[in-house]
Amino acid sequence: MVVKNYYKILGLETSNVSLEEIKLAYRAAAKKYHPDLNVGDSLAEEKIKDINEAYRILSVPASKRKYDRVWNSKFGRGRKAFTGKANKGTILNMFLGTMDKKNSTQENMENKSPVRGENVETEIYVSIREAYYGLEKKISIKNVEGKSKIITVAIPAGILDGEKIRLIGQGKKGQNGGKNGDLFIKINIQNDNKFRLDGCDIYTDLLLTPWDAALGTRCTIQTIDDEASVYIPQGVQSGEKIKIPNKGYKQNDNKRGDLIAEIKIVVPKKLTKQEKALFEKLKAISKFSPRAEKI
Repeated sequence: MVVKNYYKILGLETSNVSLEEIKLAYRAAAKKYHPDLNVGDSLAEEKIKDINEAYRILSVPASKRKYDRVWNSKFGRGRKAFTGKANKGTILNMFLGTMDKKNSTQENMENKSPVRGENVETEIYVSIREAYYGLEKKISIKNVEGKSKIITVAIPAGILDGEKIRLIGQGKKGQNGGKNGDLFIKINIQNDNKFRLDGCDIYTDLLLTPWDAALGTRCTIQTIDDEASVYIPQGVQSGEKIKIPNKGYKQNDNKRGDLIAEIKIVVPKKLTKQEKALFEKLKAISKFSPRAEKI
């Protein structure tokens, strides 16, 4: 690549000059090769073009710094610079937009500010038990090139439904030395066939026989991490709820929500002869009629 020696064109012997010195040198060179003083001199016409071009680059501090970096990288070891008419048509100059692609890209990278990568968001599903106890879960994500990447996510015990986990630096790559973005993983808690989550309360079904519901009883109910003994009052109805305090999902400050047991009375599908006889006898003597019109 050939670069014009703008300092030599303006009659300056060094690049260590002030803006005022560049202006003075430009005025002197422009006056010397002014077309009105050099009528018919084609060499003077070329000179004045180079002078104007040199001043346009060197009079702006940002473009001067760019020029100096390129000049020092190309001619810093004693190689000679080429100037003048002989190089017309062969001079490649970054400031005229004709620098080779490699050097142009390098220069752009040098002068761009660091750009932080974009954040990435995704979501995963965990069971209510997994969320309650916490776990490490491997997930697969795709980068900008479409390639899969396996990462391990540490899900803390007691994480809330909809809460997000932040993995620093796992988002899109930064540019020009900028930091990578972050990965945000939204946690969706799924209910199972035993427990249902509502805020920090856990709901479960408590199945009772007709006679336990009618007579009342004490029974053991399974919680998410233990068992609890509960008293069932006489005459409890399907759909009624019994609250077991501090047996629900985890809250802050080591507190827990409640376990809500919803009563469901289950009737046997098959009866023995003795059970059938007893139900028939109960039917005959009982005056209870749930369909009776209330007064």
